[in-house]
This record gives sequence, C-alpha cells and structure tokens, in this order.
Amino acid sequence: MQISKRANLITDTTYNSNSIRNKGFNASQYMVGQLLKETFLDLGPTFVKVGQSLSTRPDIIGSEISEALADLHEKVPPFPREDAMRIIKGEFELPVSLIFSYISDEPVAAASFGQVYQGRTVDGTLVAIKVQRPNLLPSVLRDVYILRLGLAFVRKVAKRKSNIALYADELGKGFVGELDYNIEAANATKFLEFHSRYSFMLAPKVLKQFTRKRVLTMEWVFGENPTELLSLSKGNSSDITESSEKQKIEAKNRLLDLVNKGVEASLVQLLETGLLHADPHPGNLRYTPEGRVGFLDFGLLCMMEKKHQHAMLSSIVHIVNGDWASLVYDLTMMDVVPPRTNLRRVTMDLEDALGEVTFENGIPDVKFSRVLGKIWSVAFKYHFRMPPYYTLVLRSLASLEGLAMASDGTFKTFEAAYPYVVRKLLSDNSVATRRLLHQAIFNKKKEFQWHKITIFLKLASARGNFRYNTGVLPERKGLDVAKLVEISEASSLDLNHATPERALHAANLCLRFLLSKESIVIRRLMITANAKSLARDLISREASVFRVLLSRILADVIYQWMVKVTGFERGRQLEPHPRMTTGKKDDDLGLSKEASALVTFQTAVRDRRMKIIFSKFVRDIREEPILMVRVSWNILATSVISAAIGVHRFIVFLSEEYLPALPPPLPPPRLVARPGT
Repeated sequence: MQISKRANLITDTTYNSNSIRNKGFNASQYMVGQLLKETFLDLGPTFVKVGQSLSTRPDIIGSEISEALADLHEKVPPFPREDAMRIIKGEFELPVSLIFSYISDEPVAAASFGQVYQGRTVDGTLVAIKVQRPNLLPSVLRDVYILRLGLAFVRKVAKRKSNIALYADELGKGFVGELDYNIEAANATKFLEFHSRYSFMLAPKVLKQFTRKRVLTMEWVFGENPTELLSLSKGNSSDITESSEKQKIEAKNRLLDLVNKGVEASLVQLLETGLLHADPHPGNLRYTPEGRVGFLDFGLLCMMEKKHQHAMLSSIVHIVNGDWASLVYDLTMMDVVPPRTNLRRVTMDLEDALGEVTFENGIPDVKFSRVLGKIWSVAFKYHFRMPPYYTLVLRSLASLEGLAMASDGTFKTFEAAYPYVVRKLLSDNSVATRRLLHQAIFNKKKEFQWHKITIFLKLASARGNFRYNTGVLPERKGLDVAKLVEISEASSLDLNHATPERALHAANLCLRFLLSKESIVIRRLMITANAKSLARDLISREASVFRVLLSRILADVIYQWMVKVTGFERGRQLEPHPRMTTGKKDDDLGLSKEASALVTFQTAVRDRRMKIIFSKFVRDIREEPILMVRVSWNILATSVISAAIGVHRFIVFLSEEYLPALPPPLPPPRLVARPGT
C-alpha cells in the first residue's frame, strides 16, 4: 500500500508530460517497479536474485515492472576488494600472488551472488576472475526460509489451494546450485561444446586449474557491451564533429550486427541444440572485434525437449502466416495451455488481440514485443503456464529487439528471424518439419501457393540482416546459402533481363540444386505435390514467361549438341550476365559455360530421383486426358521453337566462322527536294 501511494505521488509530479516513453506505457507501474528494485537491493543478494528472476516474467508482473527490475542485472553494488582477495586465498590455500600475477583494483562487473575482476595468471594469460560474495550460503538459506514463511502466509490469507510456498523451495534449489562455481564451470563447458561449430557464437573456456567452489576463472572475452554500443551510437553531446559522427554510424552498425547475430544465436539454441542460456540479458553479451557474439555467465542452463523445439518452430511459422488457430495448438504442445482449456475461446481471443497485425512482404509489420504482449495478455486471462525455456527465448528476443529499436526504429525482429526459420524448414528432413513445410506452402488440395513460395525463396536468401549467414546450420544437412542467393537473383521474371545467358544460368542453378544431396526435402515436396494443379500452372497464360525461358535454354542445349556432333570448333563462351558474376570457379558452380548446361541436363535425365518425380508427374496427369493433351501440345510447341532457335544459332555460328566477311552495305541515296515538290 505504501509503495502504491508513493508511486502515484511520484507519477503525478514526474511523468505527467509529453515525454512518456510510448503509447500505452503505465508510468505508475514503472515507478512501482523502481521502488521494488530499491527494496530488493536493500534486502540483499537473495532478493536481488528474486528480482532478477521476476524481471524475466512480464506475463506475471507486467512489462513496466519487468523493465524497471531489469536494472538489477547490472546495477548491483560491489563488495570490498579485501574480502574478494581473502576468499581467493582461502579457496586455493595459497597467497594470491602465487596464483594470479595481476588482479584489477576494482571489479569490472558486480552481480547478485558475485563480482568479476580482470586478471592474469602467472603464465600471462588474461582471464576473468569471478569471486563469490562473502558469507553468501547462510544468507541465502535464511532468506529462502523467510520467503517460504511469507508465501505460506499469503496462501493462508488468499485461501489458495495450491501450495505456493513450494516456489520458494524451487528458487532455493536453483540459488544453492549457483553457489557452487564448479557447476557453473561445467555449464560453461557444456555450452561451449554444444555451440562451438557456430562460428558467429563465442563462449569462453574455463580454466579448471584456477577454479574452485567460490572462485571461477575463464578466458577474458574482448568485446563491447551492447549498452555501451547503444550509448556510443547516440553520441554524448549535440555538438557532433565529423569524426564522432562516423564513430556513431560505426557503433550503430556494430550494434545491429550484434542484434542480428544474437537473434540467430537464440534460434540456434532454440531450434538446433536445445540448450538455452538461462540469463539472456544484454549485460551477458559482448560484441567481439572479430564480429562474434560472446556469451557470459553460465550459472543456469535450460535443456529443451524435442517436441517443445518443434512446437516453437511451428509457432513462429504460424505467427508469420497469421494462423492463430494453429498457434493455439502449438501453445498446447509447448505445455503452455493447461488441459481442459476451451481452445475455441482462446483462438477467438487471440484473433481479436492479433487481428490488427499487418503483413509486409509476408512478414508481420509489427514489433515482436507487441505480439508477445498480446499473447501474454491472453495467457494471463486463461492462467496459462509459462515453461522456463519459453520465457527465456521470448525475453532474449524482446531484449535484443529493444536494443535494436533504440538505435534503428525500422528494425524488425521477425524479418531478422524468419530467414533462419525458412532455411530450417527447407533443410530438415524430419516428418514433423516436412508436415509444417507442407502447411506453409500447400493449400488443403496440396496445390502450390506460388506467392508463398516466392516469399520463401526471397526470405531464405535474405541478406538484409544476415550479412554473416554463410555459417548457418553448419556441419549438418543444411542449405548452402550462397546457392539460395544465386537462385533468388537468377530467377528474376523480368523479361527485360530474361536473356538466354540469364535463363541458362538460372536453370543450371535450379537443376544442380535439385540434384544435390541437401535438396532431399525439396524433392520430397515435389513428389507429394498435386501434379495436375502444377501442370495447369505450367501451361497457364501467366506461366508463358517460363516457357519462353525454357525454349531459350533448350535452344542453347541443342546448339551445343550440334556443334559437338558436327565436330566443328566449340562455340564461343557465353559471358555471364553482370548480375550473375560471383567470382567463383566454374568447378564450384558450373554456370559460366554453355557446355555445363548440357552436362547438367544430361545428368538430370539420367538421375533416378528425377525419373521418379517425372514418372509420378506423368502418371497423375494421365488421369485427365484433356490435360494430358494440353501438356503434350505445349511440350511439342516449346520443342519446335527451341529447335528452330538452336538451328538458327548454329547457322549464324557457321556464317561467322567460315564465310568471308561481307563488305559493309552502301548507304541509301540521299534525296534532294526540288522546288515546288
């Protein structure tokens, strides 16, 4: 009651202005959060940890209080250096100078349970030394016991049937586990092992010989704090020189790169490894000079189940597709929606809450945090449960979005995250993922939804945010992003650029991609597609541009075949289209020579997998004789046109190579107008 009165008083005098952060921001609740933060700091380390845990649960305490409590991650007062040195000496039972040749005078960071110093080992290795606060175990046990008594009293007053005092036991179990730095060292090693193959992620190595129960020593991570990058990108004064303006732009670019890599790192943990960093706030991230995202503080990790990983992947796809009914099903699979919940009512409420979301190029044109807030409002209404992994991932993405939005208001988290999701769908050959991909690009009749396929191809090869994404899905059956980018660029349907060279380039890319091992998902997709619908699409008026390009491709192949069969000198090399130049060798892509097209087509014709797909296609369309006749006629017409073009090119080639050069044509006679005509 005292907090509420004081908060309202401060709100009336301080926040009744036009400088409110944004529309819908509850300043009164934010002040309650600020006062709670100060109270937690006064109560000591255990309650600071409670406040940090609550800051990750805006579904329980509200976004304003959560934002205020987030300061507890970085604004914790340090303890004296003398106490830290005494703890180090006691743990190793040696003088500090025999263990570390240098330890900084002041801590570089202070947390609820410990603080970090920069130091050097005797052999000169630069390290981060984390030292636990003195007398922490008795303090934590006492505070957890007091918290348990308080929750038991609240249960009796509120007449709750469930024993909410058990929450104190769970907190206590987690807190006591964090007091043993040997456990945190094992967590850090495990996180490094799981994510070492992702080149854009960095986890420091633990120096086990310098680690004890209350002292943890790890490699020093060189890098910039996201908060520092944000401050630098905004500048410190209104009088900005040219050099400082350049520094601001560079800091902004580094911050956005960090955010993009942080988004993908969250998705890697969520959808690939299943091992989540349990404290994903900006204070635990660093942007290294090599452009990697570094992780700090491994006190707690969260391991996900496979079914929850797939449900999270499905939820992202269904949010992007605006499929709220399927989203409710995903929440059920995540164990978020409790049993015996009226799913129809939940779906209706979600549709009402998210119905205002607009889409731009197939991506929700809305902040991730806003979508998250809408889902949480429905979750609070129906008393949903929020599993730890769900809260961690969503808080991580929301925090990264907040950093990016503070620097660049046009940043969109969904646009940053969805390329990874698309590439995951196109590369994972599991039954569940294939089913999700079918839902995303097929309708109920298994007909291709071409507008969605176009968006998929565009997003899968997007480099707007993912400038570093050549390392996506490494050491697994994943898509080669470079190939997707090439196909996306080469498959332009603009007739002004549909030259034979460009068409040949695109066809080569697509065929080589289909024949590769990594395209098993695409080939399975083609087998399950509605062949009759696909045939109608290919012979439709809208697909005439495809037939024109196909005739030009076949003409090139026929021309090469005629040159080879007749034994004449090989035709001149086709120069690749300027947009197609990649700087790669022909052996890698095989796209710059016409001869490679012939080899690719011959390989495709002989390939058993492509024969199966074509046989299934022919078998299906035979069921409709009229459709079969139309398809056959279009094939015949395309073949005749291709042969005519190919023969014409061969004749032109012969005339240029073997006929003498003709004299230039005489200019037409000049007509002189006579008077009176």
